[in-house]
Order: sequence, then structure tokens, then C-alpha cells
Amino acid sequence: MLHMEKLQKVYRTEMVETYALRDFNLTVNEGEFVAVTGPSGSGKTTFLTIAGLLEAFSAGTYKLDGIDVSRMGDGERSRIRNQKIGFIFQAFNLIPDLSVLDNIEVPLRYRGMNGAERRKRAADALARVGLSARAKHYPAELSGGQQQRVAIARALAGEPRLLLADEPTGNLDSAMARSVMELLEELHRDGATIVMVTHDPQLAARAQRNVHVIDGQVVDLAAELNTAMAA
Repeated sequence: MLHMEKLQKVYRTEMVETYALRDFNLTVNEGEFVAVTGPSGSGKTTFLTIAGLLEAFSAGTYKLDGIDVSRMGDGERSRIRNQKIGFIFQAFNLIPDLSVLDNIEVPLRYRGMNGAERRKRAADALARVGLSARAKHYPAELSGGQQQRVAIARALAGEPRLLLADEPTGNLDSAMARSVMELLEELHRDGATIVMVTHDPQLAARAQRNVHVIDGQVVDLAAELNTAMAA
């Protein structure tokens, strides 16, 4: 589903080159649930924005669902992103002036989808996250956990090949966080491919596989620990 090989992301000024990612290698297979962890500033967010085709990279190879995106222009990247990727953000990113149902429809409008199909997909996605009764409510009328469920429904409505979650429980209390995590686990059992960035080791432990990022590279924690102990 996702394959990155020797990926690099360099931010350059007249005086300094800063490597956000350096020889970054990662493969995520279809149907996996992968948690990406690491300290602040390690490159997790940069990885996620590149994985979601929101940002270009400087060197290396990135294949998404078998498609090499390395040489794509902005328009083609936007089309692929809209068709294949669903995003779940820490801050929910719901539009306050739109109802729950209308929020879910927004990404579908960019596909040129007709109104009837948009409404059906939005209603189905809302039912899947257990919030059909809130369809006409506005974001401010929902709890944080409910808003995150709406954000998940918005991602699901596009029937994405890949779900990217950026600290999806970061703004929630523990009870709401468990509820959202249980929903992600349910989606994974139903076949979704999920990549989740998180600082929470308890949430990371519930994923199928953990990937740790330090200084812009994927590291093998077991190997690092063995090296440290040997030293």
C-alpha cells in the first residue's frame, strides 16, 4: 500500500540545510494497522504529510498503492490524494458553519460527485461511526469524541485505500480516546489500512505494528537497546 525507499526531505536556506527525513525506509502492507512513534521533532509529522501527498520530498522513492508519485505534478497529486487517502487530524478540522452531514460531504464535492451519491455516502459513513442521530447538528453541539467520530466518517465517506491519523486522540480525555481507538480497531478488522502517528505508548501498543522514528529515520528499537546494553 505504501512503500518509501531512501526518502529524504531537506529544508534549505542560504546558510543551512536541515534534514527532516534522511534515508527514510518504510513499507506498509494492505490491511495493516501501523503506529508511528518517536520524540518531538523526529520527523513523524513530515513523514505523514509526505505520505498524504500534502508535501513534496527531496529525494528517494514513494509508491502509493503501486503508483510512483515521485514525478507527479500538484494537480495529479491532489487527484490521487482525494481518491485514495483519508485524513484524521488531532484538531478535527470540521467547518463550524456546516452541519455534521455537510462536513462529511465536503471532500466528495471535489470529486464532482452528484448530490444524491454524496448524501448517501455521508449518511452511510455517519451510521458506521454511530452518529446518525447527530446528522443535522453543528460541530459546536458535539463533544470532542463525537467531533472526532465525524472526522473519521468524513474520511471514510471517500472510501480511501489508506487512512492517515495524526494524533487522533490527542485532544480527547481518556474515555473518549478509548472510544475513538476502539473505532479505529474496528475499521482495521474490517480491512482498512491505517497509519497512526501517536505519542501515547498505550495506544501504539494496540496497533498491529510499531515503527519508531528518530532523527528522520526509522530505527529498530530492539537493536538500539542491544547496542546500548553491549556498550
